[in-house]
Amino acid sequence: MRLGVDRWIDQQLHPERISDRSFPSIEEPALPKRRGKPTDEEKRALRREARQSIEALSAQRILRAAESERQLNEVMVDFWMNHFNVFAAKGLDRFLIAAYERDTIRPHIWGRFEDLLMATAKSPAMLWYLDNARSRRGAINDNYAREIMELHTLGVDGGYTQKDVTELARVLTGWSIDRQGNFAFRRMLHDGDAKTVLGRRFGAGGGIEEGETMIRLLSRHPSTAKFIATKLVQRLVSDTPPPSLVDRVAKRFLATNGDLRETVKAVIASPEFWDQKNYRAKMKSPFEYTISAVRAAGATIEDPLPIARELRKIGEPLYLAQPPTGYSDKSETWSSDGALVARLNFVAALAANKMPGVRVSALDSESLTRTLGAPEFQRQ
Repeated sequence: MRLGVDRWIDQQLHPERISDRSFPSIEEPALPKRRGKPTDEEKRALRREARQSIEALSAQRILRAAESERQLNEVMVDFWMNHFNVFAAKGLDRFLIAAYERDTIRPHIWGRFEDLLMATAKSPAMLWYLDNARSRRGAINDNYAREIMELHTLGVDGGYTQKDVTELARVLTGWSIDRQGNFAFRRMLHDGDAKTVLGRRFGAGGGIEEGETMIRLLSRHPSTAKFIATKLVQRLVSDTPPPSLVDRVAKRFLATNGDLRETVKAVIASPEFWDQKNYRAKMKSPFEYTISAVRAAGATIEDPLPIARELRKIGEPLYLAQPPTGYSDKSETWSSDGALVARLNFVAALAANKMPGVRVSALDSESLTRTLGAPEFQRQ
């Protein structure tokens, strides 16, 4: 039995080896062209197009999560999209979020953390969301510099100061977006004076290489290893990550130069992952719960959008976490009475075939409702 599980896990760690059904491609709408002040009708059309794009993106995400054979891949897409959160309803991000998932997150989640971090740092969606696209010499915005250290790499207790935040913001001046919505380094906006970040000094006259150097430094920092290990263990094992496991996973991260496949494997292969006390120790997030319910019910999804709308009711609309922290990964966030009622309403409609676009062939809908609504099913 364990041999079979081990073989399945090894497959899941190499999703590129798993044959899978085809899914809708991830397409982004064209950026709106700048041609003076838009009319009210043009504004409405842009909002409609952006809303439809987010709906289409949500639909493919739900389909992949519910029907793909590459299950761990979709779990890690969810993890990294949340770790490097971008709020899709902020301005141009309505048009940039699709490419962010397709080109920035998905291709890098099984490679090196350094490459994933660099891709997010040069992502137009991230640069717009955290206001770095307009940060320039003499008018610095330090939002992205702060969050890349606090939320993406070192962690809030990772050993940096406000001075480091300000200096890193200077390093990243000029990292911006062109008119086509692509990454662009604008040298004329870059602060070319000398600066020092986390003890690393840059002389005057530097350019984009300063930021690239800092991305590499941050990705390889011991505090980053600990922070990423903690978040992965919290996501996959327990709301209170065992310190010994975090330490082992962090060491594996550092020993493999941030190889994310090896880092995730270190979590899944650990005794703590398989420890009975950690079985169903965490409350599933709304996304995890709805997807697991659809899978357990053997449902056929003809239209994913009703599920996306249910996620809004339960509290986790896809791509719409406003703060840079993304959605919480702790059980207490999802355990309110209102949230639990919304979950029960969802599975009752699912089991009774009353959810448009989703078909279930249950012989006993009441029994299925009880199973999917049971406290143990709501935990992972």
